[in-house]
Amino acid sequence: MAGLVVAGITAVALARFYDSLGVVGTALTAWAVGLAVLGAAITVVLAACGALAVARSVRAARLTPTDRVAARAAGAAATDWTWYVGGLSVTALVVAFLAFFLSANDGAVREQYLNWDAIDEFLPTLWKGLWLNIKVFVVAEILVLVWGLVLALARIFPGKAGRPVRFLAVSYIDLFRGFPAIITIYLIVLGFQAADVPPFDRMQGETKLFWLSTTSLALVYGAYVAEVYRAGLESIHWSQTAAARSLGLSYGQTMRYVITPQAVRRIIPPLLNDFIGLQKDTALLSVIGLLEVLNRARLTSNRLFNLSPNLAAGVAFVLITIPLARFTDWLVARQARARAGG
Repeated sequence: MAGLVVAGITAVALARFYDSLGVVGTALTAWAVGLAVLGAAITVVLAACGALAVARSVRAARLTPTDRVAARAAGAAATDWTWYVGGLSVTALVVAFLAFFLSANDGAVREQYLNWDAIDEFLPTLWKGLWLNIKVFVVAEILVLVWGLVLALARIFPGKAGRPVRFLAVSYIDLFRGFPAIITIYLIVLGFQAADVPPFDRMQGETKLFWLSTTSLALVYGAYVAEVYRAGLESIHWSQTAAARSLGLSYGQTMRYVITPQAVRRIIPPLLNDFIGLQKDTALLSVIGLLEVLNRARLTSNRLFNLSPNLAAGVAFVLITIPLARFTDWLVARQARARAGG
């Protein structure tokens, strides 16, 4: 019953969204068909799942006096179908909320965020800006991998003689993890340009902005990734180091050939999580004038007085982030299976 109520609410919301659309002709017909199919699908699925839940519950009640095992199985199936109804109802309510929200104020909200003409006009510029974001991300990621490992090795440098090195590494990591990334970008990009800091003083235009931006992100994320590296290095059992040293390997050889390769395999999932954050934070570079995707979206939005290009830029980031996130989940699951011996 509750599922049918939710389906009704969703149908009303979709109808209101349809009434707010500003399209005509073939496009309007396509929207009508699409929304009708969506509403019908939600209603049919919720009704079917609800009916199955009721049927399993009735069967469990009927079997209880004669066959308790079968009754429990039917009860468990009824519970599963009830959870399906609950989950699908929540999903339908989210769809209904979005439809109500976008159709608010006679469709003014939808016009501001989902203006298809504005998005279509922005698309060619979007790909140019997004390609720059990807280039910054890839180069910064390479620099972060190297710089983070250097910081991590300095952070765990052994012995009393290594105290100054450890102090410098800890100070750097604390400083750049505490500094907001946007302030670091301002200080590096604008400050280095004003002071003509070498080797950036020999660069010009977009090339200078690109490398200054990449350097600022590498400095920030190097501090975060250093702690991920350190956690991986310290997770390797001390007996590995003892065995390597007993075979005559120096400390550097032990870290290079024995400890670091094992640690890197363990920290790939958390490293990928940091790189997802790095990929998104390339949008911060819009504040220093780099013509990446967010900056181009803002210029188009200012010209059209519409925020749809900004939403399109955000969706572009999501389309890059989701595959990375799913790949990270797959790696975590694979490592869990390996540890379990499966």
